[in-house]
Amino acid sequence: MSKRLTVPKTYKLYIGGAFPRSESGRTYEVATPKGDFLANAALASRKDARDAVVAARGAVKGWSGATAYNRGQVLYRVAEILEGRRAQFVDEIVQQTGVSAAVAGAEVDESIDRWVWYAGWCDKFGQVAGHGNPVAGPYFNISVPEPTGVVGVIAPQDTALVGLVSAIAPALVTGNSVVVIASQRYPLSAISLAEVLATSDVPGGVVNVLTGSPAEIAPWLASHPDVHALDLVGAGELDWIDLQVAAAETLTRVLPPENGTDAAAPSLARITAFTETKTVWHPKSLV
Repeated sequence: MSKRLTVPKTYKLYIGGAFPRSESGRTYEVATPKGDFLANAALASRKDARDAVVAARGAVKGWSGATAYNRGQVLYRVAEILEGRRAQFVDEIVQQTGVSAAVAGAEVDESIDRWVWYAGWCDKFGQVAGHGNPVAGPYFNISVPEPTGVVGVIAPQDTALVGLVSAIAPALVTGNSVVVIASQRYPLSAISLAEVLATSDVPGGVVNVLTGSPAEIAPWLASHPDVHALDLVGAGELDWIDLQVAAAETLTRVLPPENGTDAAAPSLARITAFTETKTVWHPKSLV
């Protein structure tokens, strides 16, 4: 009996709730640290980036209009499915990065815990970030945070999963939609996470995942007028000053790159970074 040939997998993009190939038709090989072939990943183009922004723009209204409690439930559901597929993610991280199963398992567990942590903030951040302002006059003056809109993200490039989760989850808490450029070196976990998002309750277009070269895609996100915030957490190896300049043309908010072993560590500041503050005045009763 002849030996069965394996079927190489091509990991596609995740745009608008679907898994299209790159419009350019390009792919690149993903290999183990020893150079052995693992899979093909789509090499996204600037057209793919524009398509992802269109999908994200169309999803903002519905996602931001959902109740905070519902968004929390949806993010928690992502954690549930990720927990159920833990073994798959551990295996992919081991193959991509060459770390031990114990180290990969710790990364997956931390990723799940961060989803749960951010899910818990959905119906709480408004109470912490919003407040009543003292004013001289018979008025109530209340400030409340609102989502910025479409957030472009360059994920940390040196981790397979935890950096990606840490970069996109805080933007989702407040009702933003996301276009994320995954790690070019370790893209498989990003598309597997997209499969988790697609089979959970996250509406299509709320998260869009591009794989390929951040240096090629990022300038088009930075200069796009429908991208309202740009998180450069994983752009430390790029010419990110040029990205800031391009974003300034459309008054896009920019978060600079972060260094260290745990870039984009969980914090309330990362949630509020993707919000705008609306202040409401209301007269006090004169009765």
